[in-house]
Amino acid sequence: MKKILNSLSEDEFVLIRETKKAQMADLDEDKLIKLHTRVRRARNKHVKLYRQEGAAKVADKGARGAGKAANTRNADKVEVFEAALSRVSGQLATAARASARDLKDARLARARSDAPSFSELGDSDGKVASSGKARVDATRKSSGRKKFEASTIAAGARRQVKKDKR
Repeated sequence: MKKILNSLSEDEFVLIRETKKAQMADLDEDKLIKLHTRVRRARNKHVKLYRQEGAAKVADKGARGAGKAANTRNADKVEVFEAALSRVSGQLATAARASARDLKDARLARARSDAPSFSELGDSDGKVASSGKARVDATRKSSGRKKFEASTIAAGARRQVKKDKR
């Protein structure tokens, strides 16, 4: 592993170093997302190189096994970037959970402050002063509703007649 880390380019090494826990500890969620994107792109680049060069070496070596043995450096680089991506993903998941928890707490606090308190309503014996107004279904008076109900009643009657004929 150390041999591969030493063989990385300067940019790749700096990117891997940024994925250490100590380096990621003070990053917020947005910065972690940007780091995750950069590491994922680097990983995808090396996966692509590994596959392309491996496919090219199969033709040269004459067998897939021999082509794979000649492509171990690229495979090791892919492993390094995969491990780095895993570390960043874990840290990002932790930050996302914390962010979601904070948003939920803020939403609940806002809901509690908006809700009326029953102690502020005044003293009462718990009885309702008025019976309220009677609710009347206004949709019963529409002609469409009357037709619909008549159709339902007629369909029920037809079913009953059919059953009685048996």
